[in-house]
Amino acid sequence: MSSDGEATGDPVASGATRVLVVDDQELFRRGLMLVLAGEDDLEVVGDAADGPTALGMVVERTPDVVLLDVRMPGMSGLETCAAARTIAPQTRIIMLTSSDDESDLYASVKAGASGYLLKDASIDQVAEAVRLVADGQSLINPAMAAKLLEEFKLISQQRPEEPPGPRLTGRELEVLKEVARGLNNRQIATELFISEHTVKNHIRNILEKLQLHSRVEAVMYAVRQKLLDV
Repeated sequence: MSSDGEATGDPVASGATRVLVVDDQELFRRGLMLVLAGEDDLEVVGDAADGPTALGMVVERTPDVVLLDVRMPGMSGLETCAAARTIAPQTRIIMLTSSDDESDLYASVKAGASGYLLKDASIDQVAEAVRLVADGQSLINPAMAAKLLEEFKLISQQRPEEPPGPRLTGRELEVLKEVARGLNNRQIATELFISEHTVKNHIRNILEKLQLHSRVEAVMYAVRQKLLDV
């Protein structure tokens, strides 16, 4: 990888997930790029140290997933996330940060992030998060997921209750509760003794019924409607 963010090295297999790394700390950014480049199914297509540069690369290099720091000088990671989701809705964002502040987590979800990981995560965890998010799933550390639900609960108590929405089936509610715990599709399938394909179908049906775009939005809706016991 060259200093201007150009990807270099051997060609990767067709169909690899394209990843953009955005962090103002060069040492961390370069290290992350090196280890991700060692994954056969991931292709690092560039890196950026600030929000405006990152947005230009989102347009130019069409990454599947962006790994993005929350707190950066100038344009913050939250602002960058929201802008990236506007200009490239198909691009998924994972916030990779040292902040375990639930307000940052909630703001990231509001900005459109599909994942939230702390920087002390292992390389295997980061690589797996990229794969899951690229597959349309959400990935939030279970401990942070609990904080997120608490934040949702507080916010829902401060807002007037929304009129009842579409009715979810009992099984759909069970799946949604597991999503709220921070579990991925494979873990939900194991927990509920159903296939991973069935889990995907349930989540697709939930999003279609509620006219929402992400799993986390569905959890927010369910908390507001008091469908989940948090």
